[in-house]
Amino acid sequence: MTTGTATRTATGTARAAGVAAGIGAGGAVFGSGRATATATATATARARARGGRLRRTLLASLVAAAVVVPVSAAASAKAPAPAPAVFAGDASPRSRYAANLDNLTEAARMAQDADRSGRAGRLRAMAAGGTAQFLTFDGRGRGRAVEVFGELETADRIAVLVPGSDTTLDTYERFRSGAVALQQRLRAGNPRSAVVAWLGYDTPGTVSTTVLTAGRADEAAAELGPFLDRLRDMAAPGSRLSLLCHSYGSVVCARTRTGPGVGDMVFFGSPGTGAGSVRELPTAARVWAGRGGADWIGNVPHVRLGGVGFGTDPVDPAFGARAFAAGGGGHSDYLKPGTRSLDALAAIVLGTAPSQGASHA
Repeated sequence: MTTGTATRTATGTARAAGVAAGIGAGGAVFGSGRATATATATATARARARGGRLRRTLLASLVAAAVVVPVSAAASAKAPAPAPAVFAGDASPRSRYAANLDNLTEAARMAQDADRSGRAGRLRAMAAGGTAQFLTFDGRGRGRAVEVFGELETADRIAVLVPGSDTTLDTYERFRSGAVALQQRLRAGNPRSAVVAWLGYDTPGTVSTTVLTAGRADEAAAELGPFLDRLRDMAAPGSRLSLLCHSYGSVVCARTRTGPGVGDMVFFGSPGTGAGSVRELPTAARVWAGRGGADWIGNVPHVRLGGVGFGTDPVDPAFGARAFAAGGGGHSDYLKPGTRSLDALAAIVLGTAPSQGASHA
């Protein structure tokens, strides 16, 4: 979506919010005509109007914050693609990698034949010269992909990255680059480490109403929980998993039931999780939260009204998460090489991060 489109959308939303703010602000109801009754009724109506107006204003602010943020996601190419490969439950990672690479190659060919050269080029880049390791690949629509970096079968420390809005096959390269940077940083501290980039759900668009609610997150959590159980069976015995959850991905993780194999759950760039505190999360993992100093998400009102918005800020001490130093970066900078945030996330995965504040998990 272009900046102009985003601006027009924001303007329309602001106008709609303004109209909504004016609805229901009716005046006093007159009964007996007595001055006292009139004054009382007028004061009550005004108080109610102010309360309603405040709630609508907060909601409008949340909507505006979601739609005015510049986005770089390309529109999903409606390209043909084969159905995803089907595997037996005990299929090895290697057999999955081979079959999914074949599927990806075929999807690229079909996209090219359909004159969808942009999608075809992105898929060829994902194939990474025949060395890519995909546990899951589905080239249909916006697409889904679960890619492994490192040797999963021997890994004892595994980071699972859960992305936020506008992550699709058309924007996959930026997601992959973060996973690669994290894997390189982890290997410096522990060669037996791996990163799993989990694009296992239909992410909401940044400029959309779905990004303001938990519907997509609930669907994703139902997929992520069982995946984590299967993943641990594929890895080295006793492996420890960490969930690293960016932006809307933190809403997904906050709804995901995790077993004892997940040692840490990390929220970064989070708009909120829908939970009021760590105690409400369906996990026994240690919970961490951090935000970069230049991350615009910090300006989003942390409110929840009628199922819209995500409530308490995870970096608020009242939430009960352990704090980690995220540096001064922006919303898309957490996994950039050389950043303080990348070092902190790697330390959490490796188990070397100092505890800053007590989690109540």
